[in-house]
Amino acid sequence: MADLSVRPVLEQNTITEDASMPDIFSSVRISQSPHFWRRLLGFMGPGFLISVGYMDPGNWATDLAGGSRYGYTLLFVIMASNLMAILLQSLSIKLGVASERDLAQACREAYSRPVAIGLWLFAEVAIIACDLAEVIGSAIALQLLFGIPLTLGVLLTGADVLVVLLLQHKGFRYLEALVIVLIGTIAVLFGFEIFLSHPDWAPIVTNLFIPSKSMVTDPAMLYIAIGILGATVMPHNLYLHSSLVQTRDYPRTNEGKREAILFANIDSALALTLALFVNAAILIVAAAVFHRGGHPEVAEIGDAYKLLTPMLGVAGASTIFAIALLASGQNSTITGTLTGQLIMEGFLKMSLPGWQRRLITRSLAIVPAVAVTYLYGEQGTTNLLLLSQVVLSMQLSFAVFPLVIFTSDHRRMGQFVNGTWLKWVSYAVATLIAVLNLWLLIQTFTGR
Repeated sequence: MADLSVRPVLEQNTITEDASMPDIFSSVRISQSPHFWRRLLGFMGPGFLISVGYMDPGNWATDLAGGSRYGYTLLFVIMASNLMAILLQSLSIKLGVASERDLAQACREAYSRPVAIGLWLFAEVAIIACDLAEVIGSAIALQLLFGIPLTLGVLLTGADVLVVLLLQHKGFRYLEALVIVLIGTIAVLFGFEIFLSHPDWAPIVTNLFIPSKSMVTDPAMLYIAIGILGATVMPHNLYLHSSLVQTRDYPRTNEGKREAILFANIDSALALTLALFVNAAILIVAAAVFHRGGHPEVAEIGDAYKLLTPMLGVAGASTIFAIALLASGQNSTITGTLTGQLIMEGFLKMSLPGWQRRLITRSLAIVPAVAVTYLYGEQGTTNLLLLSQVVLSMQLSFAVFPLVIFTSDHRRMGQFVNGTWLKWVSYAVATLIAVLNLWLLIQTFTGR
């Protein structure tokens, strides 16, 4: 990894009051080496923070349900969702670098105050919903590993704010390093689970690249497919990435921006490919163990934990699963903190100390989680986890469409504006996501 130091005084890029998250703006040194890979290393990090949202506990339930019920069929949905994510995160990178505004700032400047306030509230709801999934996922992992009651586990998750604050104080690269280590841990653990489960590789390769007709003809399969999409593409990531790319101390010139966009896209593509592996691995393990073993009903994390070891016949398989879940939940808390700070500053030009912002967001997630776990137990947390993904789906278009509009605006983007083909592909993806999520919401609220 590149130099972890953060300069106390910026020599080249001056921080202004309009800078995105000024405490970390242009704070990470970039190598001036003539070697491509040395310069690339300086840009590695933001993409991995973003990728956390694509493999958080909210993804686990949909991947488990898809694999246990339909085998490897829905792998294509994971692949397609990941390609959409790469496109949207690329637009987010371009907006942040070219316009020197994050998505929240761009919305505040482009829209009337009532509209901007509305978008801010939608973004806040999305962050709380995402934080809720992280709280529940971490609490379930603590219960599975240590027998801690769910309600107490939910309360304990509030302590992670201390870790986040400590690492923020030491420097932004330390946060990125922690995230990369945790993502690596999750990937290694699931790689081992795949090895233990002995999946069928031919249908895996086929279903990754060829969609099944039954996804359209089977309403139940389509429901899970759209759930996977809704759990994969996260609205808050679009806000966050447009800010995180500005933490690099690249020259704010056209040439410097062009190189920054290139390197940031490589970072994002690599990180999201790793997220693709993790999501696919969860579905593959569920397919190889539960679908093949005659347990298509497994859709809950707790059930998967209980069945993995006896069905695989390997001691510790369930423990590996739970450790990966805990790493996933804790990893996601970091991006929640940063995004909460970003949207408040971007939409409202109002800044709160990091610890205050984190405690407010986490409290809003902990209160319903405590109430539900206390009253309804594990079944209640599963329903709350699924509800959080529905809420995220509802908010997605309010981030996607402004992003596409802004990056297609020549006045804002200059020479970095979306080309004609990219513009129409982006609008097509935004429209597809909106239609599918609308269908998902209709099915959810009509009880189908």
